[in-house]
Amino acid sequence: MKSSAKIMYGLTIFLAAMAVIYIFATMHVDDKGSTPGLEWVGAVALVLSTGLTLMLGVYLHFTEVRVDVLPEDWEEAEVADKAGTLGFFSPSSIWPAAMAGAVGFLGFGIIYFHYWMIFVGAGILVFTVAKLNFQYGVPREKH
Repeated sequence: MKSSAKIMYGLTIFLAAMAVIYIFATMHVDDKGSTPGLEWVGAVALVLSTGLTLMLGVYLHFTEVRVDVLPEDWEEAEVADKAGTLGFFSPSSIWPAAMAGAVGFLGFGIIYFHYWMIFVGAGILVFTVAKLNFQYGVPREKH
């Protein structure tokens, strides 16, 4: 975790430097003596990427303080030290496939800009996300 925070801080410094260089490079004076102005798309993308890596670095830094030493940060760690349960994955759940279909339907609605497809796709997506989250939390009927 400590190394991840350092990587994000390093990326933040790199992207901040590239943003400054990019902003000054796009505001140069051309051969005719006119200033074309700032190229906004690249400047905004670099500034937002800098903010994103800074947020990730701060998050990883704060979580590193609360967590014990991880095998990634231990010099003598072996592969078996990280082994363990990764989580519970439902083997027969239909809801991930249904969510993918809902995202596809919503995507087609956004692409073709049909309001009814957007509303129906968003509704189906909310429904399938709820069913995925609650599929093991809702008790079965007793009768």
